[in-house]
Amino acid sequence: MASKVVLPKWGMGMNEGTILKWLKAEGELVTEGEPIVEIESAKAIEQAPATESGRLVKILVAEGQTVETYTTLAVIAAEGEDYADLMD
Repeated sequence: MASKVVLPKWGMGMNEGTILKWLKAEGELVTEGEPIVEIESAKAIEQAPATESGRLVKILVAEGQTVETYTTLAVIAAEGEDYADLMD
C-alpha cells in the first residue's frame, strides 16, 4: 500500500523544517524505518525514516525548501502501484 512521508513535528514549538539532503533518490528501494531525508528544524537536525518498505516513487519537496510540519515530502509505493491520490 502506498504511503506518504510527511514532515514530522518533533517538538511543541516546531512549525516548519528545511530539507537539507535526500538520503535516497527517486526510484530507489527503501526499507521501513530507514532514514531517507535529513531535515533541519529551529533546534536540531533530524532524519526522517521511510514509512514503509517499497520504492521512493516521488519526491515532492526539494533540498533547500522550507515547509510546514505535516507537509507531504515524498511518496513510497510498491512497483506499479497507483499513488496519485497521495500527492497534495
